[in-house]
Parts: sequence; structure tokens; C-alpha cells
Amino acid sequence: MYQDKTLTCRDCGNEFVFSASEQAFFAEKGFQNEPSRCPACRAARRAQNGGNTAPRQMYEVICDGCGCTTQVPFQPRGDRPVYCRECFEAQRQNRF
Repeated sequence: MYQDKTLTCRDCGNEFVFSASEQAFFAEKGFQNEPSRCPACRAARRAQNGGNTAPRQMYEVICDGCGCTTQVPFQPRGDRPVYCRECFEAQRQNRF
């Protein structure tokens, strides 16, 4: 159904192949547009955007399971228990 297409990268101007399997993947995900960047430029852009993020704010709390001090990436509201990584994993395994 799909055939390989040769596209031109909008960043570097090089040609790249938009394979039939990639086209099927794009269609499955519901993407409307073809890629406008080659794989190398997409990876470079992804690395550049991911590298500019600010460090995540961490909040120091006392674990409700074992009582040790730990850090979590959200500000606890006080209406639910907060666990360290080990106690959280133990709680999660017990739930399922």
C-alpha cells in the first residue's frame, strides 16, 4: 500500500527516505503530515530541546512507609501518603 518516498530535509537540505513502514506508522498514529526533517536533524533537534529544560524541582518529605527522608518531584498536599522509592514500589506491587 505504501511506497518509499524521497523527501528533502528543511534544516540541512539533504534528501532522506520516508520508508513505507514509517508511513504506515505515521498513519497508525494519526499523523497528518510527512516528516520535514531527516533522522539526523530530528535527533539533533530532540537533543537540543531536551538539553534546555530546567532541572526538576524536588521536595523533601518524610516517607509514610519507613519514616526516612526522601525527595519527590511534586509538592505533597497532605491528603495522601507519600512514599520513598522502595516503599512506593512495595505498595504498588501489593495493589496489583
